[in-house]
Amino acid sequence: MSLSWIITAIIHGLGIGLVFAAAGYACVALWAVLKGARATHSGKHAATRPVTVLKPLHGTDARLYDNLRSFCVQAHPDYQLVFGVREADDPAIAVVTQLRSEFPQRAIALAVDSRVYGANLKVSNLLNMLPHAQHDWLVLADADISVAADYLTRVTAPLADPGVGIVTCLYHGIPGPSFWSRLGRLFIDDWFAPSVRLSHAFGSTRFAFGSTIALRRDALQAIGGFEALRDMLADDFWLGERTRQAGLRTVLSEVVVGTDVGESQLKDLWAHELRWLRTIRSIAPAGFAVTFVCFTSPLLLLGLCLAPGAITAGLAVLGGGARVLLHFLQRRTSDLAFAWHEVLLIPLRDALLLMEWAVALAGWQVKWRGQVMHARGGGSAP
Repeated sequence: MSLSWIITAIIHGLGIGLVFAAAGYACVALWAVLKGARATHSGKHAATRPVTVLKPLHGTDARLYDNLRSFCVQAHPDYQLVFGVREADDPAIAVVTQLRSEFPQRAIALAVDSRVYGANLKVSNLLNMLPHAQHDWLVLADADISVAADYLTRVTAPLADPGVGIVTCLYHGIPGPSFWSRLGRLFIDDWFAPSVRLSHAFGSTRFAFGSTIALRRDALQAIGGFEALRDMLADDFWLGERTRQAGLRTVLSEVVVGTDVGESQLKDLWAHELRWLRTIRSIAPAGFAVTFVCFTSPLLLLGLCLAPGAITAGLAVLGGGARVLLHFLQRRTSDLAFAWHEVLLIPLRDALLLMEWAVALAGWQVKWRGQVMHARGGGSAP
């Protein structure tokens, strides 16, 4: 048996393995998203309790007013909004002032407080906002989130069960006009959300997202309050993780909210997604090491090049078809208009993700709101 034959066999086996792994993941992810899409809204909820919504703000963008306004028109009968900024000249204050004028009947508080308690400035903002909260059921939601009118009633309903620690929501991307913004939307809709659906379908609840975290004040106090998160980069994940460690359950809500994707340049999109990927790596390093199987298009192509043949061609067609179906199914679940031409972006989207994944493996440093932080060890700053 010659050395060249052995090398050829290894290369061929690697090609088949890559195609099989990529096609297999695409098919299973499609199944998980279909399973999630079948979850229906019953329209029945436990009796509502008073709720305080905490909205940390930092600066403004084109959709901030619309996003915050969606929280002012909730059907929930008794809730308070607490907005928080760190600086007295933050432009977001003008948006809050406008909403107060438009909704005088709504309980809206504004915390302007520059005190810093740790490396994570968002957590410092939350610490400054919490004394303004009037109610014991709390909802945290990032500034770039938009919601439907029944959102607050639905996401807080599971908190009536004392065994629930947090309720969190998946989200879909709302792109801006730029090409890179639309590519960023595909990061969320075509990769991130299906990966969470897949994890959840196999029984995992080891997640929590800044799009929404609903919890009771007693659960927050049981984990040491926001103070326990003051040096954490992935504060949303660790808020959920600490409640899970306390023996409380995480609920993935049936509600899917929208999040803005505003990057207009490749460098901004790259920096944002690299931060996400390195944060994910810090949370689940072993799982992240094999995440490359999720990036369907380049793996199918590479596998076909290494092992051309009927078997790999058939698997590639199956995997490619599942990947395209996944893309269009996610357009339906996000309630956004179909853009048929975006299917042409799938190979570029997958290839860019593969490159970002490789770079994410090479370091831990991330940039976030002008800060340089390290994702390793939970995300403490250097």
